Amino acid sequence: MAASVRDSIVVSGARVHNLRDVSLTLPKGKLICFTGVSGSGKSSLAFDTLYAEGQRRYIESLSSYARQFMGELPKPDVDQISGLAPSISIQQKTSGWNPRSTVGTITQIHDYLRVLYARAGTAHCPRCGRPISAQSREHMLGQLLALPEGTRFILLAPRVRQQKGQHKDLFEDLLRRGFARARVDGEIVDLSQAPELDRYRRHDIEVVIDRLVMREGIRPRLAEAIELALEVGGGSAIAVIQGGKGRSRDILLSAGYACTRCDLSFEPPQPQMFSFNSPQGMCPDCDGLGRRFDFDPELLVPDDSKSFLSPCVAALRTRPGRWRRHVYEGVARYLGIDLNTPWRDLPAEARRALLYGTGDAHLTFEWRGRHGLWKHGGRFDGVIAELHAAYRKTTSTMVRRFYERFMRETVCPACGGARLRAQALAVRLRSRVREGGRRRRVALNIADVCGLPIARALDFFEHVELDATGRLIAEEPLKEIRARLRFLTDVGLDYLTLDRAAPTLSGGESQRIRLASQIGCGLVGVLYVLDEPSIGLHPRDNRRLLASLERLRDMGNTVVVVEHDRDTMASADEIVDFGPGPGVRGGEIVAQGSFADIARSPESRTGAYLAGRESIEVPATRRPVKRSRRRPRSAGG
Repeated sequence: MAASVRDSIVVSGARVHNLRDVSLTLPKGKLICFTGVSGSGKSSLAFDTLYAEGQRRYIESLSSYARQFMGELPKPDVDQISGLAPSISIQQKTSGWNPRSTVGTITQIHDYLRVLYARAGTAHCPRCGRPISAQSREHMLGQLLALPEGTRFILLAPRVRQQKGQHKDLFEDLLRRGFARARVDGEIVDLSQAPELDRYRRHDIEVVIDRLVMREGIRPRLAEAIELALEVGGGSAIAVIQGGKGRSRDILLSAGYACTRCDLSFEPPQPQMFSFNSPQGMCPDCDGLGRRFDFDPELLVPDDSKSFLSPCVAALRTRPGRWRRHVYEGVARYLGIDLNTPWRDLPAEARRALLYGTGDAHLTFEWRGRHGLWKHGGRFDGVIAELHAAYRKTTSTMVRRFYERFMRETVCPACGGARLRAQALAVRLRSRVREGGRRRRVALNIADVCGLPIARALDFFEHVELDATGRLIAEEPLKEIRARLRFLTDVGLDYLTLDRAAPTLSGGESQRIRLASQIGCGLVGVLYVLDEPSIGLHPRDNRRLLASLERLRDMGNTVVVVEHDRDTMASADEIVDFGPGPGVRGGEIVAQGSFADIARSPESRTGAYLAGRESIEVPATRRPVKRSRRRPRSAGG
């Protein structure tokens, strides 16, 4: 009696590629293996017939408006397919060439990590490393009262941070509440004439609370303005200190996140702050890539026996003139060095300061002219910053090529390859990890965790230390993170790291990552089609891969695997053997049934090898290895 459509997938008259009017019935909710010689039609039935028809039916179920953006898929050359479920293909292919994609983003583990660190992590000051404590109203008031008398500043309340949209409702609501102005994307605007914002761009909107001038007796008005700004801004305020020549600087005031020792305030941690694909989280120096095409100190200084003034930096070409020399001499006085000393004899800190600058330190420079000594102060950004400015400014191809001789792709010096801003890297989670047979406490940021092998990352999250409130908040993110890390371990990928870039993955690794992601999705009633998932997998991990496929089946899905592996055939509930040969000599079903049925079939070439009737003999004699042909093996090989 024919199997019920409810329990089976029935294919009638499949003629895709070299298939010869193939008709068969496949049981649902089983692990099915398509096998046979290469080119016999396995993939034609699995991918170009079953999967292609499943995708076509899904697209046809959408509205005509949605279909116009997706296009039409051709119908496979088949008379009829009944009982077909929604289908998902997991093929042998690379993960793409997007340098922003990592193992963590592909498996969506990074999304849960961002939520976990934003809600349960402990924030620290990026400068001094101390835990960030709440900043009181009095401390904020004292910080602004310390400004010099006569300083003009504007107090703002942030309402929108890097969000897309036109925000018309927000402008109308602020007008109703009595606010007259706001700073939109860095420009002060009148709310009665609010600008038309591009809905597809990200915007920053801060409400102007008060315009103030520092003078005696301002304390009551300033305290009231700070209180209102914190109320409107949800615990955060911004003081815009106005300087000369239209320059200004922002001081962030936060009721929840501030370092009282360094007088620094921070934005409250949000999940976007831990994303290297978001403007709020990415390192501004490398745009969240972790690497940049930059000047390399080794190429800049080919001869370290020369002094800095010689110059030893080859890209400077000539000795510095009087103006640049007096700047370098000011830096030398600050560092306590002699610029005529050979480069190799200078301290490492001094060499780094000359190349990359002295940070926020205020230096004093002395210029001796015809009218005597003139002293002035400022910052020193370093020789590499000067070269960057010259490289960006020039329009000459020859000059650009000259500078590019001293550049190469290097790890970003600002984030050290972590891709994130300093504030995100200063948020840590504590755990007890196993090292040398014992467990010790560690506090790691999100980049440190993503740099651990998946097996060690799983150990970190299984023993993470949180207080009662933190455990309640982190329960769901931790559950998802642990489950997805276990899935990656089950498919034999415990040696990868979550920050591994997608373009560096092999086809087999990419396929198993997608397989682990599908197991984590928890879908039921789906047809999964896989293309030789055991390729590139060590035999010791093959059993774990098969256990993952069986788990996918036990969840209520139908799993079709195109495979030549004996262990996969032994684990399959149903085997379909294609043949009898490749190409035009194939396209037929030679045998179908269990492992034992295929092994007993006299027509099946695969069955002959499974039963031992045929075998590939090991050569009795082997070609002698010539010493000249031997290649040294790498340490990892």
